[in-house]
This record gives sequence, C-alpha cells and structure tokens, in this order.
Amino acid sequence: MAELNSGFVAQGVLRDDCLPLRWGRETELTISAVQALDPLLKDGRPLTYRRGFLSQPVVRFTGQRDASGDLREGFLTSFVNISRVQPIQCMDEYGAILDGWLSVMSRLGFHARHISVHGKLAAWRRCPVQGVTLRFNHLDLPLGDIVLLWNADNPARMAVDLGTGLERLAWARTRMAWHDLVFGKYALVATPRTLDAVRTATLLLAHGIRPAARGAGGITRRVIGTIASDSAGLLGVSSLVRSSYRYWRLFGEPNAPWPAVAMAIEEELGI
Repeated sequence: MAELNSGFVAQGVLRDDCLPLRWGRETELTISAVQALDPLLKDGRPLTYRRGFLSQPVVRFTGQRDASGDLREGFLTSFVNISRVQPIQCMDEYGAILDGWLSVMSRLGFHARHISVHGKLAAWRRCPVQGVTLRFNHLDLPLGDIVLLWNADNPARMAVDLGTGLERLAWARTRMAWHDLVFGKYALVATPRTLDAVRTATLLLAHGIRPAARGAGGITRRVIGTIASDSAGLLGVSSLVRSSYRYWRLFGEPNAPWPAVAMAIEEELGI
C-alpha cells in the first residue's frame, strides 16, 4: 500500500482534514466523505464542513458477504474513502471534475482507455437530496462513482461527490491477492474476519470511541465481539493493533496511543 499512498501524497490528496469519525447526526459514525456536504445539500445552507480531495477513514457494515458471512474480496468494514466533494455552480464543473480525476488516475498508472463509466441518467431522491450516479470501472473491477447532487427544494445548491476506496484502488493497480494486500504478513495467521475486526476496532479506539452499551461505543463493542479471542491471543493483539495503527495514522494523528488501543481490546475480550 505504501507505493499507492505515496502517489496520493504527491497529488496532495492525503491531508489531515478528514471529518471526525464519530458523526452523531443521521449515522453514529462517518460512513462517507459526502457527509461533509450535509449543510449545503440537506440544510440548504451555503456552506460545507469540508471540500476538495479528502482521504476519509470510514466504517461501514454494508460490504458484500459470502454464504458463510465473511466479507467478499474487495470489501472491508473500515477503509479509506478517497473522495472529491465539491460544490459547483454549473454542469461544466461536473465534467471538469471527472476529467481531473482521470488525470489523477493516469498519474497513478491507470490508463484512461481501461476506464469505463456507466449508469442511469434518471434522478433518484432521498429527501431532501436528489442525484444522478455514474459508476466507473477499471477493466473488470468496479472502482467507485461520481454523483451529481442537489438540494430538492433549491436545485441551484449543487455539488459533486466523486469517490472510491484507497484499498480498492491499490487492488486494481497491483492485482495482488486481496487479503495479502490489506493484511500483509498477517494475512495467513488469523481469519479474515478477525483481522478485519481488529483493523476496525483499532480505528475506532484510536479515535477515542471506547466500548459502550449504545451509540458509537456500541459499534466498537460489536466489532470487538467478532474477534476470535483464541487466535488473537495466540498471535498477540498488540502485533495486529500496531500494524493497523500505523496505517490509520497516515490519515491523521490518533487520539489514543496504540498500547491503550491494544489494552482496550484485550480487556473487552477478557484475555
């Protein structure tokens, strides 16, 4: 992942200006960088929380799963949502943003002839927001989407949300085995479910979201509860936490040191 991360640093994409992980509005946690546009698109106010390129760590439980309940390749509970969230004044800006993204992709090694864009021009509505979504692939691999958004009551308040996952970009660029790419040397020493859970718990705890009975802390408790304590104990929680902690630290300074994160997981697991 380091090589692709370096490419985004060169483009000025990786910056310490992401949204707080604890959101507390319509969702307990931040699930997408597009939430930075909430004041403009949902409240009808001429402002945003953030704009431009964002490297936003997010937590989602919507990843596709196989018959056994494990996440399919290409999906994680926690990942970095690489987005450009931008208010616009006219449709020409929408096209320019897509063109600029193709230039970024080209500099990262994705040739434009291998990128396809598809979707429906019919608008969808999730009150109070309307939009049109176009998805883009690299060869046979879905990478992300570009969404034109506007406030349903005031269509002049428009914005673009162009997003993908950093890990998925790395997967498309390298075509490595998914679990080797994401978990590195730990890919074969614990189950993907445990590795995914430790990775997510590390992100949550590093941002100060400790286990609790409800709210955002309830999500942390739920995630830790899926860790196989026997395999985690055998391998050592601290080793897994340090690996994940180094990765998440690329996108902003954590609120808690890694030993405190490891200790919190061990206490919750009773190991």
